[in-house]
Amino acid sequence: MVCPSCGRGKARRDCPALGRAICTVCCGTKRRIDIQCPSDCAYLASAREHPAAVVRRQQERDVARLLPTIRHLTERQYQLFFLFHSLIAQHRPEGFARLVDTDVAEAAASFAATLETAARGVIYDHRPASLPAQSLADVLSTRLTQIREQGGTVYDREAAIALRAIEQGGRSVATAGEGDRVYLDLVGRLLQETATPEPQPAPSPSGSLILP
Repeated sequence: MVCPSCGRGKARRDCPALGRAICTVCCGTKRRIDIQCPSDCAYLASAREHPAAVVRRQQERDVARLLPTIRHLTERQYQLFFLFHSLIAQHRPEGFARLVDTDVAEAAASFAATLETAARGVIYDHRPASLPAQSLADVLSTRLTQIREQGGTVYDREAAIALRAIEQGGRSVATAGEGDRVYLDLVGRLLQETATPEPQPAPSPSGSLILP
């Protein structure tokens, strides 16, 4: 039987997401991109445990480029780093605007500055220059407020450190000629590899931040 996805290869793998068999090429290349694989898909689990050599090399390059920006983070700051990035990955600017690395860096920098100022006892809302960066900064701020309202404890200085790491990544990861979304694509691949939903904070007896 011919693969219904590409119309060329032989349909040999039962795809639980599509409810029919597809070819191995479509399974491997469209996984979690064009095909929303369920978490219990056997082929998805196997790919995570035994990634192809080209995927492993990409993962190693991604980690090597990202590591200088996050190696100083504590566990809680690391959790906040990926919490913020789960929001960044989902964010879509209004209209025809397109989110790029500089927008992410500006949004992270301005929100970090706001938190750093608040930690010194001064309330001042720092605002980025671009509209996409402003809307993203508002999303990050709103989510942090929601976490606190739900009983999670997030210290301004810790959140600011995680945001400064995002700022550094957005400004430094890309090299000349690589495009304007190098950092976003890199972190997007890492988030896709972990395949976790947006962390949902819950209060613990001590009121600390819990990010599953």
